[in-house]
Amino acid sequence: MATPNYGYEKRQRELAKKQKKEEKLRNKAERKSHGDGGTDEQDASQRPESGDSADSGPSSAN
Repeated sequence: MATPNYGYEKRQRELAKKQKKEEKLRNKAERKSHGDGGTDEQDASQRPESGDSADSGPSSAN
C-alpha cells in the first residue's frame, strides 16, 4: 500500500484556502461597488432548497 503524501495534501488545503479567500475578497468588493443591500440575495442563492433533499429519498408514506 502506498504511503500518504502529506505535502501534496497540505498544498491542496493551502490552495483551497487561498481560493476561498480571494473569492471572499471579490464578493466583498462587488458588494461595496453595488451597495450594501445585496447580502440577503447572495445568501439565499448559496443555500440549498429545503424541500428538494427530503423528497429525493424513498418515503414510507404509501
